[in-house]
Amino acid sequence: MTNWTGDDIPPQQGRTVVVTGTGGLGFEDSMALARAGADVVIAGRNPEKGAAAVAAIKRAVPDSQVRFGRMDLADLGSVAAFARQLSQQQDSLDLLINNAAVMRPPERRETRDGFELQFGTNYLGHFALTAHLLPLLRKGHDPRVVTLSSVAARQGAIDFDDLQAERSYRSMEVYAQSKLACLMFAIELSRRSKALGWGIESLAAHPGITRTDLIVNGSGRSSLHGRLRRYLWFLFQPAWQGALPTLFAATSPSARDGCYYGPDRLGGTRGYPTEEQPPRQALDSAAAARLWSLSLDLAKVQFA
Repeated sequence: MTNWTGDDIPPQQGRTVVVTGTGGLGFEDSMALARAGADVVIAGRNPEKGAAAVAAIKRAVPDSQVRFGRMDLADLGSVAAFARQLSQQQDSLDLLINNAAVMRPPERRETRDGFELQFGTNYLGHFALTAHLLPLLRKGHDPRVVTLSSVAARQGAIDFDDLQAERSYRSMEVYAQSKLACLMFAIELSRRSKALGWGIESLAAHPGITRTDLIVNGSGRSSLHGRLRRYLWFLFQPAWQGALPTLFAATSPSARDGCYYGPDRLGGTRGYPTEEQPPRQALDSAAAARLWSLSLDLAKVQFA
């Protein structure tokens, strides 16, 4: 895995991919996979940004197969509608990258369905999307699901007594919880796929500390974190490099089902892809099973 880059992605011709997120890491994932020959569906809530992402990829890779699908992860009805439309367009799906996220809105906000925004978007929306797309994935060729976590998950905890941060909202703690939940979901999906014979590999990845608009869009440009992002940009690795652990997990024959990948340098904050030990709390199988069961009820989905 030494200095693995996008040039090491195996040919992806014949593989159909869904990537959530039109900018930042999602855009870099989609560009790299389209360049490798995959048929890419970029899923996002903003059609203008989606069209811009598709156009940029087609300019860079004129013969690429890439299209936009409208989906708002903060609206479970929109997630279900996207999955229904995709099911009408194709018979199978080979790769799902659960990437899109919101980070640290300064005040507590809710999704359309009444969930705290970070938990509902980063985790529950992707949980529901994966459930809806499971029948297509089960028909895919060597299907994989890659779910994005964060270095913030190391400090995360699942607060089952206040899962929606209704009693206490601390933006970083809630973000860390959502990203820990994503990591626990990836590991639990791998367990269940093996146990139930779904034939799907599930892996997790994180980008380290990367130069995207995630902080600015969440905390705001004038916030402390927004100013750090703007003035200390050199501390953040470029988006193409932050995307590498995801792309490795998504495409490399060496990537292992149920494992976690991140950058290899400076405590996992930058560098090239390497396998990483998940934080202890992410390996709590009882908590993961509890979260899974609760999420089925919250999202009103089934994995079948």
